[in-house]
Amino acid sequence: MDHAEALLIGGRAGAGKTTVAWEVSVRLRTAGVHHAVVEGDFMGQIHPAPENDPHRSQIVESNLTAVWANFARLGCRRLIYTNTLSVLPETAGMFERAMGPGVRLVRVLLTASGSTAEARLTGRELGSELADAIRSSTRKARLLDELAPADTVRVRTDGRTVTEIAHEVTTATGWLAPNSTP
Repeated sequence: MDHAEALLIGGRAGAGKTTVAWEVSVRLRTAGVHHAVVEGDFMGQIHPAPENDPHRSQIVESNLTAVWANFARLGCRRLIYTNTLSVLPETAGMFERAMGPGVRLVRVLLTASGSTAEARLTGRELGSELADAIRSSTRKARLLDELAPADTVRVRTDGRTVTEIAHEVTTATGWLAPNSTP
């Protein structure tokens, strides 16, 4: 494989991005497929925002570039990357710069109904930000529905097991043999 490849898993808060990414990783590990996993939300966790980078996009890209360089140095060519808006067209440039020209992007948008997302968020947001997380999730679900590129694979998560979802997501990458069922 000459070029790097990235599976971008996006979706509203509560859609299951992180859980699905880890299950995809299990499937790939079981099949002996080399890969790395990056939780994109952690790439910009600094407060206050850096001067001249109020949206933290520059620090996210800088951190992704550094982390990917370490993985690539070890021979890794595949990345699973989760972040709410990672599937949007404007992220392509960041991945090209961080992972190299010609990086193949596989965009997967996990979808969940408002009630499913709210139930999941209620189970995990134990602090003071639950109401804000629900409002933000609803707003970003609309944004993603409107702006995700046509080639984005949309995967419904309501009422499905993580293994079913991960199978569908992994299939979208083409990283496993067609009849592989790890």
